[in-house]
Amino acid sequence: MSFASKTTSLQAYNMLLYKSAIHPEFFPVSGRRRIEHAGYEFEGWIFKGGHVLRFQFEDGIATEVVSENFEKLPQRGLVTALPCAGEKDHDQEFGDGITYMTSIQTETLSDHLYLSTYNELLEHGRMCEGLMAVWNDELGRHNLSMLDMQRYSDQVHVQAYHCRSDCGLVLRTQTIFQMNEK
Repeated sequence: MSFASKTTSLQAYNMLLYKSAIHPEFFPVSGRRRIEHAGYEFEGWIFKGGHVLRFQFEDGIATEVVSENFEKLPQRGLVTALPCAGEKDHDQEFGDGITYMTSIQTETLSDHLYLSTYNELLEHGRMCEGLMAVWNDELGRHNLSMLDMQRYSDQVHVQAYHCRSDCGLVLRTQTIFQMNEK
């Protein structure tokens, strides 16, 4: 496994933020979870190597997409796009109704550390009843995408993890969607 291939795969991932909903036809969704509480609606989708999070309160919608395949996604409603490599924080207000905050972290690990991290995250996903996509690549190596979601009275917290064995990548996002009463 060469450093150049790891860097290229890492740089393929982006976080896109929309002020509208995205149709599921753009994604090979393997699991979804919906939460309705206290006037807001949240939905999380998981697929191999990525996720979609949608939060709606009153007339406002905020949608986060993390994927390595973003070229065919719509530009309409796109607020920002950030490469996931490294460490980043982003905050965004959606009108008076929604505050969005995310933190993105990536690591490229050795095979041994990757497998250990994969196993820990797989166990965590099972314990928290997270939304998971688990698969093996063509060489039989283990991969994982997982969402761990917590509902609160006026917000939803989501920790997302994507483990890519072909490049030793572990991508973590921590996102908060909060409704703002007017």
